[in-house]
Amino acid sequence: MRLEYFEMIDRVLSREEERLVAEAHVPEASPVFEGHFPGFPLMPGVLMVETMAQACGWLMLARSGFTRMALLAKVGEAKLRGMVKPGALLTVTAELVHDGSGYAVLKGTLAEGNTRVAEAELTLRTMAFPSPELEAGVRARAATIGLSA
Repeated sequence: MRLEYFEMIDRVLSREEERLVAEAHVPEASPVFEGHFPGFPLMPGVLMVETMAQACGWLMLARSGFTRMALLAKVGEAKLRGMVKPGALLTVTAELVHDGSGYAVLKGTLAEGNTRVAEAELTLRTMAFPSPELEAGVRARAATIGLSA
């Protein structure tokens, strides 16, 4: 995980038509932890939500055969149930609830071991890539995390 670059997903563990499971390793050190919080570093809740949103986005990207990108449009029913400290190994799950009319609703969960630390209902807008450069960059990143069309 590279927090400063918003590269939250390190590896896709499995993918089915309507479900993706990934892993994210929280770094031991990051400038984020210098301010959140000094002497008691924690992963910010907004980055926990972003991690779930990215897993959901990768699922939608794969479902489209890498023809449509997904952008976060809404966060609903978010619950931050635990604290995530540097060095944590997180399991991130994305499950499709509804897909249609250019929007998809998914359920994201974040767990450390057997303990769920966050969950949210996320709405993503799906759309064609606006540029070939962005599409190429996303495909390259997908390859590095083990996701293919």
